Amino acid sequence: MQMGQPVLETGPAILLDGYSGPAYSDTYSSAGDSMYTYFSAVAGQDDEVDAEELQRCLTQSGINGTYSPFSLETCRIMIAMLDRDHTGKMGFNAFKELWAALNAWKENFMTVDQDGSGTVEHHELRQAIGLMGYRLSPQTLTTIVKRYSKNGRIFFDDYVACCVKLRALTDFFRKRDHLQQGSANFVYDDFLQGTMAI
Repeated sequence: MQMGQPVLETGPAILLDGYSGPAYSDTYSSAGDSMYTYFSAVAGQDDEVDAEELQRCLTQSGINGTYSPFSLETCRIMIAMLDRDHTGKMGFNAFKELWAALNAWKENFMTVDQDGSGTVEHHELRQAIGLMGYRLSPQTLTTIVKRYSKNGRIFFDDYVACCVKLRALTDFFRKRDHLQQGSANFVYDDFLQGTMAI
């Protein structure tokens, strides 16, 4: 196995497959579903959630361990991950899928936060990425830590952004690596569209 190539495994990465996985029905019976009641309150009249609404929802839920604002940029990339109709918003099924993924990421985050600091450090991120099935070079891991950390510590919302982006970029690359050998050819415009959409 070459460096930089994901290893197909089970575990937390399964939940990351949600955005390329099953298609959800447009119809949903909300009778008795407390998640739908919560979603409706957040979504408002258009019955969809945009990045700002998702940010308020996640901040109020305290899922990142504090009640400080959840990163708006992380909310944007989570919506992009699940935005099947490219509206910049998500409906209930995508919201429910995201909520399940967030809970799995939170569980994974707490598992690798070995010192209980509420943040993930370089060595802990290496373990987390390995648990997700990725084998990255030390240089790539250092680049990721520099991008997502504040003073060497990665908070939960940045951890989520890292997980989403790593998966989306890997999927983008895999679609172009037809022989699955760790190399691909694509034009500059394709590269920009694929990476800027995340």
